[in-house]
Amino acid sequence: MRLLHLHWPHLPLRLARSRHVSGPFPTGPVVLGGRPWDDALVLDMNPEARELGIRRGIPLGSAHRLAPEAAFLAPDLDGDRSAIEAALDRLAAFSPGIAARTDPADPAFGVVEIQVDGLERLWGEERILVERMRTALAPILPGRPRAGIAGTRFAAMLGAAFPGADGVGIVPPGGDAAAIAPLPAGLLTQDPDVRARLARFGLRRIGAVAELPRSALVARFGEEGERLHARARGEEVEPFRPRRAPELLSLALPLEAPVAGLEPLRFVLHRLVAALADQLLARGAAASRARLRLELDLAFAVPGTPGELVVEQRLPEPTAESEAIERLLFARLEGAPPPAPVGRLELELLDVEPAAGQQLSLFVPQAARSARLAWQLARLALTFGVGGIRRVELADPDAPLPEARWRWVPAEVGARGEEAGR
Repeated sequence: MRLLHLHWPHLPLRLARSRHVSGPFPTGPVVLGGRPWDDALVLDMNPEARELGIRRGIPLGSAHRLAPEAAFLAPDLDGDRSAIEAALDRLAAFSPGIAARTDPADPAFGVVEIQVDGLERLWGEERILVERMRTALAPILPGRPRAGIAGTRFAAMLGAAFPGADGVGIVPPGGDAAAIAPLPAGLLTQDPDVRARLARFGLRRIGAVAELPRSALVARFGEEGERLHARARGEEVEPFRPRRAPELLSLALPLEAPVAGLEPLRFVLHRLVAALADQLLARGAAASRARLRLELDLAFAVPGTPGELVVEQRLPEPTAESEAIERLLFARLEGAPPPAPVGRLELELLDVEPAAGQQLSLFVPQAARSARLAWQLARLALTFGVGGIRRVELADPDAPLPEARWRWVPAEVGARGEEAGR
């Protein structure tokens, strides 16, 4: 396997700088995470703030005590997440094997791994491929990423950390162990105690660790010793697992004559849901959300009427049952009918994933009763509102007054019906 490791150091701060439009960006120590009195953690910081002892993950209040003169910026988590998602979508045009963390609070945010086996005929040799990817990502993520290509994730990471003159570190196929052998042995682990012990044993270089028997390292360092030996010898420790992007199924149906009644709309909706549900069943998949988009005919509509009505429904659990999806969507239309005749319907089933099986009990006949109850709660919530559904919770069974032994609490209907079984 050939893996490309792309790394944007301090990507949250880079994105915050690229979005800053109100005056010049602050100079001196800069801390990203929020205001000093917010109950949050440091998300990122610039080198000036790092020299003052500020690190990722410490409370903002502690960072303010270390550097009261620093500029504290609020992060845009949704914007950062959208940026990395857009970058992954762009990279999907080059390779189907992509892995990355999309949570800005994750320490690995800003690292993207791409499987590049067999792409030479499409995009050229590996250095040309890296340059093409950098060019494609330049409008989305600020700055040029560090790049490294090797046969293992660890060697590719070191290739990006110690690149060549063009900013790309490429390890020849099969040469992972030889390429990393001259590097410091402390790079093999993040544990400071293990690093100190390697230095005391005189193991300064990765090649020296690779020459030791595996059993000796395991005896000294336990499971970490086994990982040290595997990394030093160019063996994969953590297999590469590409991300699975959620699929989307979409189908639209234009109407020759705009429809004003709900019953004709239900007939068309039934056709759309049945067609997409058949595709889900054929794939062995299930959908977690449904979005119905209605394009309205405004020829005789009241001025100011919007030209489109969008109905989005989160399903109580991932499903491929057309009848269940149709009932929930039609109940939404009954609660808020279209303000004008409908000329086109488009249905999207989102968050499509492989259907998960359910382990049935051998002696309990109603094994799926909580799932069915979740669908009933969702239908009742559409009719009476979420606040109109309540459940009983025992407060004090031994209370002298009967009304003090229980209380009403809202029945929260989650995406998968977590509250249904209570």
